[in-house]
Amino acid sequence: MLPLVSLAPVTISAASLDPITSKAWEEYVHLAAQRMEQRLGAGKTFLWADEAPDRLTRVRAGEVVVSQVGPQNPIRVRSGMIHDWVGAVFIAQATLKDVLQVVGDYARYKNFYAPTVIDSKVIATGTAQDRFSMVIVNKALFVRNALDIDYESRYLQIDERRGYSVSHTTRLQEIENYGIPSQRALGEGEGYGIVWRLASIGRYVQRDGGVYFELEAMGLSRDVSASLRWLAEPIVRRVSRASISTSLRQTESAVRAHLELANRPTSTGVRSQ
Repeated sequence: MLPLVSLAPVTISAASLDPITSKAWEEYVHLAAQRMEQRLGAGKTFLWADEAPDRLTRVRAGEVVVSQVGPQNPIRVRSGMIHDWVGAVFIAQATLKDVLQVVGDYARYKNFYAPTVIDSKVIATGTAQDRFSMVIVNKALFVRNALDIDYESRYLQIDERRGYSVSHTTRLQEIENYGIPSQRALGEGEGYGIVWRLASIGRYVQRDGGVYFELEAMGLSRDVSASLRWLAEPIVRRVSRASISTSLRQTESAVRAHLELANRPTSTGVRSQ
């Protein structure tokens, strides 16, 4: 799941995505993927939670721990801002298979991540990558808009207890006046620019009687004027932190519901799984 990293509703005029802004985003996501690959090296720490004993203790105790990535967040690029946050949750009594079944159940994202996600569909699945779509209500605007988004996602298994996923948007369109007769889809790169692009990296480790699930969520949005940054940036950080925390909790809840259903006895007295 890719949580929204949203701008505050202090800029509601229309905008267009600058190609230079898009290129800066692509370069940033590429560097994030390289950092992920470096975690696989000998002697490297795979989980972000393992980088600090106190952080690991809090996650293991059931807390969702969230932090910005890097000292500067958001990162300004030409006509845009890149937001990068990471969070971790521990799902006790779950296996890696349990978590991956839920994370890969794209058609049910509209149930797992309601009310933000109002529709979700599978486009295609395969051994190399999956493709799916979601419609997300953008609550950061004082207008009736939604986001219609296509994603690509691939999962890489490291060993029987570890893996990671990389996901990114391949199409993101704003839907103006969503749900009413005047509804219309805007062109890609057109609209309010609350979200231009999204990407994420998920890490999964089964140990300690459960699964550690980490999510690094990145987003590209339009910039705000210098005169409004003092107001917008604290709101942006608060919304971003809350968004990833909520997404991790919702994932945990979906996995627990999956476990409850799998362990529920059938009429024959045998568990359903």
